[in-house]
Amino acid sequence: MITIRGLRLMVLAGLLLVPTAVSAQDSKSAAVAAELTKLLDQMKLDAVAARHGTDQFVAALYFQGSQLLVVGAKYSTPDRITYLIGQKQYRDVYADLSSASEQATKVFVMDLGANGLKFKRENNEPFDTVDSSGTSIAFNGERGKLSEDDYRKAFATSDEQYAAMLQALLAGLKKPS
Repeated sequence: MITIRGLRLMVLAGLLLVPTAVSAQDSKSAAVAAELTKLLDQMKLDAVAARHGTDQFVAALYFQGSQLLVVGAKYSTPDRITYLIGQKQYRDVYADLSSASEQATKVFVMDLGANGLKFKRENNEPFDTVDSSGTSIAFNGERGKLSEDDYRKAFATSDEQYAAMLQALLAGLKKPS
């Protein structure tokens, strides 16, 4: 027979074993970032670029072990970007997308740690930021003017978008020349 005290202990143990949504949110981009940085290290590359979907491009600068700077956008003269990618002039693609892309479509991710987006900063680590649609969000755990729910939604949207950008870069690197 289970006593009230035994039942309370079982409930408490169950609560401790179930991860809480309040503590953090899983990163979809973490595994993709790990795969991409590993491939960049193997290929001895510090930049990469690729087509992302039918009308957008994505490019990244990689600083080994410390950060990935990733930009994605539409570009007014896609033939130029396609040519640069074909010539493996990835830094030029990054520069063009950063400065002359269609600004309304531009997404810029500073992945400090080159390990995917993190929901919040831990142990005084640098935090990730995402600039999109004229707004900038720092994923440092301090919501600023955002509600907790809006912060979570912004993270989920940004993380999913970033994972897709990284997947496009991976696909570009794996494509036979």
